Amino acid sequence: MLRSRGAKHAKERLVFVVNPPLFFLSHRLALAKAAQALGYDVIVVTPRGDAVADIQAAGFEWHPMSFDAGGMNPFRDLGTLLDLFFLYRRLRPAIVHQVTIKPVLYGTFAARLAGVPRVVNAVSGLGYAFTAGRPLVRRLGLLLYRTLMRHRDMRVIVQNKEDLAFFRDHRLAPDAALRLIRGSGVDVEAFAPRRAPLTGPPVIVQTSRMLADKGVREFIAAARIVKTTRPDARFVLVGPLYPGNPSAIGEGELRAAERDGVVEWWGQRGDIAQILGQTTIFCLASYREGLSKSVLEAAACGLPIVTTDTSGCREVVTDRENGLLVPVADAKALAAAFQMLLADPALAAALGRRARVCAVEDFSLAVVLAQQLALYAEPALSH
Repeated sequence: MLRSRGAKHAKERLVFVVNPPLFFLSHRLALAKAAQALGYDVIVVTPRGDAVADIQAAGFEWHPMSFDAGGMNPFRDLGTLLDLFFLYRRLRPAIVHQVTIKPVLYGTFAARLAGVPRVVNAVSGLGYAFTAGRPLVRRLGLLLYRTLMRHRDMRVIVQNKEDLAFFRDHRLAPDAALRLIRGSGVDVEAFAPRRAPLTGPPVIVQTSRMLADKGVREFIAAARIVKTTRPDARFVLVGPLYPGNPSAIGEGELRAAERDGVVEWWGQRGDIAQILGQTTIFCLASYREGLSKSVLEAAACGLPIVTTDTSGCREVVTDRENGLLVPVADAKALAAAFQMLLADPALAAALGRRARVCAVEDFSLAVVLAQQLALYAEPALSH
């Protein structure tokens, strides 16, 4: 039986299931620490990876699961489902908190079979199955959601109003289980406006995984356009390769753009706050988001933001109010937005100031953590 909100939870085991391990560190570490401080016995389950050592160094017990990052093939994913089922049977958690699509789908089914009392599912975005424009893949995704994501006491977190409507319209989860919590929060003290103005050439930065559906190719194409009139401008991509994803962009393509003098690719970095402190304009040219943490971090730093007019991005950015919105997959519009901000520093500064206010008031870590922790102690859903 879950205790009332605000009580200690020393005998309640909470298991986080996240792919990949680095995503746990960037998006759920603060929540796990907050839950641990309340008395929960917190355990983390991820695939193997370099970031596992950091999870353990943060004081969490860790267990591995098998994971196939490519596609939505239920036969290849059977190993994930079985791993989670046997882990749940052995660990006997009171709550499992599952993040990203495959842990949500297969973990919910495993939790139901293993008798886990409560499931919290965080849908951080609808993913490749719903962004690839392939009807068969989309139908398979809908079928998997409707078949696997069923549990008698489940909460499903969606990050923006459009995803909430999508889940309701397609009956992907019971309406009583749905909760709108906008993102995983941003530390507005760690990510703060720089104290001194920048000097030197302008620096336009996108932080994301190196995927086509993050708009990486549009960013590169826009850089080519802008550099014809602003050859001094630097365009920087920060983020890891993701070779298992169907939308992955290879290292060779990125290195070729570097050799052409169009962009710089800095790879995966752990000093994002410092990078944003040296950024003139922030960009995320994604095709679709749940709610982008990278956009929130840029907003908290008071940066002018250029992003796409799509779900998750427009949840944070209102066009001409605290950033600029451009159409999805439109490199010319992206370049025009960069050129506008480079030509009008006063506009850029005003957009950045309002972005900071939005981040502090609506998306701070304290606000979002309170909403997420409350889900663990809600009364059980009646059936």
